Amino acid sequence: MSSVAEQDGPAQCPPSTSAPKAVTVTATSYGSAVSTSVEDSANQERVEEQEEEAEMKYGARHVINLFVPVSLCMVMVVFTMNTVTFYSQNDGRHLLYTPFVKETDSASEKVLMSLGNALVMLCVVVVMTVILIFFYKYRCYKLIHGWLMASSCLLLFLFTTIYLQEVMKSFNISLSVITVTFFLGNFGVLGMMCIHWKGPLRLQQFYLITMSALMALVFIKYLPEWTVWSVLAVISIWDLVAVLAPNGPLRILVETAQERNEPIFPALIYSSGMMYSFVFTGALDGEDNQIQPQLQPSSSDESTPSVSGLLASSNATTKVKRFAPLRQSESAVEHIAQEAARSLNELATVAQNIRVQPNLMRGEREEKGVKLGLGDFIFYSVLVGKASSYFDWNTTVACYVAILVGLCFTLVLLAVFRRALPALPISVFAGLLFYFCTRWIVTPFVSQLTRRQWVY
Repeated sequence: MSSVAEQDGPAQCPPSTSAPKAVTVTATSYGSAVSTSVEDSANQERVEEQEEEAEMKYGARHVINLFVPVSLCMVMVVFTMNTVTFYSQNDGRHLLYTPFVKETDSASEKVLMSLGNALVMLCVVVVMTVILIFFYKYRCYKLIHGWLMASSCLLLFLFTTIYLQEVMKSFNISLSVITVTFFLGNFGVLGMMCIHWKGPLRLQQFYLITMSALMALVFIKYLPEWTVWSVLAVISIWDLVAVLAPNGPLRILVETAQERNEPIFPALIYSSGMMYSFVFTGALDGEDNQIQPQLQPSSSDESTPSVSGLLASSNATTKVKRFAPLRQSESAVEHIAQEAARSLNELATVAQNIRVQPNLMRGEREEKGVKLGLGDFIFYSVLVGKASSYFDWNTTVACYVAILVGLCFTLVLLAVFRRALPALPISVFAGLLFYFCTRWIVTPFVSQLTRRQWVY
């Protein structure tokens, strides 16, 4: 960036033999750009240091903000599993893509059936992901929006109605049909607006957390007992492949969005920063409007177009000085006019570049903050919620801590590699390890110590 020097002194004009004449000359405050390579390099290094420091502060704050929604989603699921018996009891109904549900006492058969159900579910996930990437690759945005809106409607209206009905049964709350219908209608419509159109960031985050918790409760309710653990392991491996593989679908999605400078659909991800570009539209347009009047020349004086244009475009930012009567030649006036026009052209070029880049500025602001897929929220909550369904708080707390520790490791790797990374593998495998170790080793050990009165 080149600095702009201000002309403080009057412009000296060569004397002429003609009669003296009082001339009013304006000296614009926008001088020629003067900078050296040393100053540029020093300024660039200083700017880079400030950006790195800002990124560290900004990233740390948003990492902490990311733990809060993850914890809220898991707390909502755990609370529901311990208070609403509908989601913890097995009524024999299962999802369509879990065909192996035969009742058996053989551990080997249970393992095989759970792996079969997990592979079937993985095939469904892969097919749906490939279809989504295909639509996005060929810019079928309306189909994607319709698909996501249908899913959001299903969660915000149908699943919310079922959830509210079971909560009212569990707490023995009686409400009229009109009240429930009014509440659910407003809740669903407001959620659709916040997620797919415009709305406050906090409200959008609330709806995304609620949708993730409802989906996690559905998985816990309708997935067979052993299938839950197989699905968590298989989906984590798939997440690793889909994000890190050279032709992984999620990697293709992220790279395509970056190439097009487009944000990923807000119904698919949770962001700890601002996600809507329309929030910045007013400010950027205001900046453009402030620059634009300075570039519009006035036509009030037809005798000297270039000088009159400079006068009109710099009413608020120029210093107008009246010199003593000097004799001034036409060549000197023309020289001053050319210098002023050149300075104005440089200013116009800078202002035009500022107006050409509002999308880049919005994109940079949109990219701030840590983004986490809603699928990560769902499977984190499935793991903790399923662990809490056995009413063992040691196991539940161990899984919760393991997920947060795994998420911390993932964020450290994210800061090191500076690229999109899968958030499921480390957290889920750590949670599975903590779950089985706590349930099969720690809990029996603590129970024996308590029974023998060695621990009070």
